[in-house]
Amino acid sequence: MLSLVSIEVDFGTRVLFSNVSFLLQGGDRVGLVGRNGAGKSTLLGVITGDRTATAGEIHKKTGVRIGLLSQDLTVDVGYTLRETAMQAFAEVLRIQDQIDKIQHDMERRTDYESSDYLNLVQKLTDAHDQFERRGGLTMHADIERVLVGLGFEAERLDEPLTAFSGGWQMRAELGKLLLSNPDVLLLDEPTNHLDIESVQWLEAFLRDYEGAIMLVSHDRTFLDNVTNRTIEITNEKVHDIAVSYSDYEEIRAERLELQKAAAVRQARERQRVQKFIDRFRYKSSLASRVQSRIKHLQKMDHIEVEDVDISSMHFRFPPAPRSGRVAAECKNVSKSYGDNNVLKGVDFVLERNEKVAFLGKNGEGKSTLSKIIVGSEQITGGELIIGYNVSVGYYAQQQADLLSGEQTVLDVIENAAPPAVRPRARTLLGAFLFSGDDVKKPVRVLSGGEKSRLALCKLLLQPTNLLVLDEPTNHLDMLSKEVLKQALMDYDGAMIIVSHDRDFLDGLTDKVIGFKHGKLHEYSGDVDDFVKAMALVNADGSHTSAPGLASTITTTAPSPVASAEPTAQELREELKAKNREKKRLERRVQDLERQVGVQEKTIKECEVLMEDPALFTDNVKAHKVTTRYETAKSLVVSLMSEWETIQEQLEEPEA
Repeated sequence: MLSLVSIEVDFGTRVLFSNVSFLLQGGDRVGLVGRNGAGKSTLLGVITGDRTATAGEIHKKTGVRIGLLSQDLTVDVGYTLRETAMQAFAEVLRIQDQIDKIQHDMERRTDYESSDYLNLVQKLTDAHDQFERRGGLTMHADIERVLVGLGFEAERLDEPLTAFSGGWQMRAELGKLLLSNPDVLLLDEPTNHLDIESVQWLEAFLRDYEGAIMLVSHDRTFLDNVTNRTIEITNEKVHDIAVSYSDYEEIRAERLELQKAAAVRQARERQRVQKFIDRFRYKSSLASRVQSRIKHLQKMDHIEVEDVDISSMHFRFPPAPRSGRVAAECKNVSKSYGDNNVLKGVDFVLERNEKVAFLGKNGEGKSTLSKIIVGSEQITGGELIIGYNVSVGYYAQQQADLLSGEQTVLDVIENAAPPAVRPRARTLLGAFLFSGDDVKKPVRVLSGGEKSRLALCKLLLQPTNLLVLDEPTNHLDMLSKEVLKQALMDYDGAMIIVSHDRDFLDGLTDKVIGFKHGKLHEYSGDVDDFVKAMALVNADGSHTSAPGLASTITTTAPSPVASAEPTAQELREELKAKNREKKRLERRVQDLERQVGVQEKTIKECEVLMEDPALFTDNVKAHKVTTRYETAKSLVVSLMSEWETIQEQLEEPEA
């Protein structure tokens, strides 16, 4: 269907990628991955013809249609939502006009037996066939199905696009692209403006798509649920393997280990050969052998090891200052914008050290309640109480615009960092993809994504005990998201996070607050528990009884502040503390099991090597292998001892 042959793109002296070759065919579901700046969006532009490659060729079958959803797409807001979607059927509407014209010509004629009339009949038949094949018979139903699937309300489809926010306008463009049904569908971060329900709908749509799909995303769960092939751009090259992203990560880890081992072997070989050359360079009797080895060194291809994975970096928030037991409380809070009642009589309590995710469809009030709690939005009714000694850190997407354009990247972080952290400023910036001379760039020349990452990095430096994060991962790649997630898991303050990234949220929060029709519903657990429980939510918004599903907060959740039973309250406090400790122990068990797996793999590798008698002819190599083997065995014993201790704690009956 479409093939790339030896594609290269460079910007002056910098080569973005070279010798890129692959084939796209119908049914391919390709995840295009790589670090920010690796060239993913550029490659999509090359495929569409919007960017010119420095070298190489692209071959397409005649008539192949390519559609692209770009991150910097310009939206034409001069239409209604339905009219925007109808643009996907431009060819269908042209065929409809052709059918109308032919029918009009036929109505004016009476020579029903003539060859001209029979030709019109044939043209009309052909046009009807094309109309049906292009989806003309179902286009109105398809428009409503796709737009409602992406989260639009059916009764708003005839409203102008100007009535919707920028994120919803991008959804409309995505809907138009899906309805146009191109042979090759290219999607650059399609989930950035979608909520969890819409992402799940999009996953199902793409799994059934007949054409080829190539998508760029940093949402691991989305990639795993949609793709069957992964192409990674790294070190100016591409790696192409027909597996989903998580499987590809395992293969990549094995590839890195092989590269490192091969590089070590090559270095030893170079050292051995060079030692021979240096020792016998001036012996005339060995001149031919020395020259042979010199040529051998010159011909030896350098084995390149890929960039080191920065996910091993670790950053901790400054310890959270001690606050009162309640970090924030909403009592009967309402918020309206004109006639639009976003929140209705909300009661919500966030306790010290509690971590909560706000989930639900866009427009249901998640960001609004977040802004109310941080003080950037005023309530229409009710009361907001911020607890004793609570210091709030807030991340919103527009926060990047508040950075000083004249400061350098490094200045921003060093000026905001506590004295003890300043020496690590470059290391911290590296975790957010600023390295080398990047840290000397003035903020005004950064892209929107770079500014957002810098604002997030700056936020992590502040000593707070209540973090409110609104979609913090939109501009982060997977490695940086892992760094952020680990920092948040270790954070000892209270946290509210608004996100649709299921992999990022997994295991991060103690409970989920679901937003629906201006009301709040509480779910114990994390995002997976929420997604499962949502399947039991009735169409009218009422809830079926299910494990982990609490009643509506606005009507039944008592305020801990107003409790008249201190003994019962203390029991609840103790139970919550036990639940938090249990989650921590369970995460540690998973980590120990992963480490044991790594060491057991090492043991097996060493055992295979030690079965070969040739190993022990090289004393140095034999010593290294046996040392590695004994070390791994010792680590397994130590790890398993800790694992057994924690398991005993988890299995202890609770009073």
